[in-house]
Amino acid sequence: MKTYIKLLGLQCALILFVSCGNADDDVNFDINQAGSLGLGNPVDDCLDLGESDLVLSIQDQFTTLPGKVSIFFKVSDQIGNPVPGLTAEQFTIYEQGRNDECFNTISASESYARISPNSQIFNNSTLLVLDLSNSVLSSSLDELKSATTSFINNVMPTIEEDSFKMAIYWFDGEDELHLLNPLTASRDELIAAIAGITTTISNDPSTDLYGAVIKSTNIASELLNESTNNSIIGATSVVVFTDGTDQASRYSEEEALKKVDESNSNISFFAIGLGSEIDTEILMKIGKTSSVFAGNKEELETTFNDISLRVTEQSNSFYLFEYCTPKRDGSGENNLAIQVSNGSLQGAVQTKFDTSGFTGGCE
Repeated sequence: MKTYIKLLGLQCALILFVSCGNADDDVNFDINQAGSLGLGNPVDDCLDLGESDLVLSIQDQFTTLPGKVSIFFKVSDQIGNPVPGLTAEQFTIYEQGRNDECFNTISASESYARISPNSQIFNNSTLLVLDLSNSVLSSSLDELKSATTSFINNVMPTIEEDSFKMAIYWFDGEDELHLLNPLTASRDELIAAIAGITTTISNDPSTDLYGAVIKSTNIASELLNESTNNSIIGATSVVVFTDGTDQASRYSEEEALKKVDESNSNISFFAIGLGSEIDTEILMKIGKTSSVFAGNKEELETTFNDISLRVTEQSNSFYLFEYCTPKRDGSGENNLAIQVSNGSLQGAVQTKFDTSGFTGGCE
């Protein structure tokens, strides 16, 4: 029987060409703080695996008859940096039944161990929020369009996946967060929307930065609630670009920062600032996961590319690991340990699973 644990952490730290990272307390679900094992536990001393360099934080686990065990987890280093691109061959499975003094190694090939698509239990959304006030439209629109196109190409999968979507919004001085393109899995649709931006798109030359932060956070919260209602683990990133400070004064700095600070911990916040008129201190607070500053428009594409790399690494550090256990009905609750090796680094986590109804074979 599947039981989904709808708690997930998505910690993002960006290391950029010109950056101010401010994320020692990066965004996480409560269950998945940096260094936390989530639903898992430290491995038994009898395995003698040594000190862990990597953290396997279990987000969800379930079994499927006739004998499949599925574990959904995130892999990071000890300070929370994501570890993407692992393969099934880098994982070792250990099981301990009621008659075993310690764990026995389970052959990965004989148990058909594999990394499976996690789209059925995990949604990842990105909200790209662009400042299209007069200063951007008149001086750096071409560079912004090129940079955001690269960002889309880097973040969105080559083959469309329903579990990875992006929406694009823009703001000026109006009391509205304008929708440029709704949430979609299509790269081409997003790129076409960016290409369609013209210098006449805005009717208000001012900058309602704080309003955009508040409204985009509300949208991100609604997306997470929708995922939860559909029994899906969800995470959202809000990426805000601006070349200036809030000029509209519709909302206060305090309101905007309170909205960010008190938001659902599944939401990561990134701020990108351009030029000399930005308030770096405020943007660092808005981009509480990380903030980045480009000194001039020529640096925009570099900074957007660096961000996209880190966002992609985060998304690809979540794994749905599945294998067919040799345990059968009647053996009761069993201990399971999973170890991962990545070069000279290793880490492990321990959990339990119930074999009720298990028989031979595995889907």
